[in-house]
Amino acid sequence: MYSAFRRFAHNVALAVGAPWAFGSALLLVVLWAVTGPVFNYSDSWQLTINTGTTIVTFLMVFVIQNTQNRDSQVVQLKLDELIRAVTEARDELVDMEDLSDEELRLLQRQFIALRKTAEAARRA
Repeated sequence: MYSAFRRFAHNVALAVGAPWAFGSALLLVVLWAVTGPVFNYSDSWQLTINTGTTIVTFLMVFVIQNTQNRDSQVVQLKLDELIRAVTEARDELVDMEDLSDEELRLLQRQFIALRKTAEAARRA
């Protein structure tokens, strides 16, 4: 089931990210707006666009989140492979997305210090 949803989410993300999808959505909004006078800008007329956009937004949140999670995981795995392949790299940085916030702040401070040292050496 997960594999089927992954394929579905990937295909939907590709489709709705295409220019034709944006054009179609824009056309629907314009058509809705043009029909306003026909329906006397009634509550039902307004409810149509509100309901439609709410449903689409609600469902797209899950599709986008799935796609983002997968993309993030792929990037992390690629970075882990690069860390593993470079002999000078610290192996403890592999799989660091599971570190605590404090551990991440400590690493960030270390990298800031490294950058400052490199900048000072470059100026000298």
